[in-house]
Amino acid sequence: MKLKGSCHCGAVSFTLNSDTPYPYQRCYCSICRKTQGGGGYAVNLGGDFLSLKVKGADDVSVYHARLKRKGEKRVHTSTGQRHFCRRCGSALWLYDPTWPDLVHPFASAIDTPLPTPPEYTHLLLDYKAPWVELKAGRKDKQFAQFPRESLLEWHQRLGFADADAQD
Repeated sequence: MKLKGSCHCGAVSFTLNSDTPYPYQRCYCSICRKTQGGGGYAVNLGGDFLSLKVKGADDVSVYHARLKRKGEKRVHTSTGQRHFCRRCGSALWLYDPTWPDLVHPFASAIDTPLPTPPEYTHLLLDYKAPWVELKAGRKDKQFAQFPRESLLEWHQRLGFADADAQD
């Protein structure tokens, strides 16, 4: 599926191809909540990094989250690159060179009508802010940390992606 996205002010627009366009995964970590999720979570999609085309790239800035692992005092910088519009602050996509073929646009930046998922996956609930009310449906899955099922595997399990596609 070809996806089109943009920032709020219109300075940045982008397109990419996605075999995993269902916005089913709600992340409650503090990074997503503070950099993107107004409702206490963020929703990422999957896409083909090589297909990403950007207009207004001069207005794109990158944020690398600072992470502190449990039990450690040392803070390290994430390899994940959170791209956002430097003019209006809209979160656009996440890219991590650890998985060079993938890009994860934020569903909130996508202008293309997205399909409605039959169930949601709520993840990183250990980091949910106390004010966030979890509204999980009967079929929804909930995880304190990360689920074992990948974005692609979820789409394949529900028949929304080619079983031969790679994660």
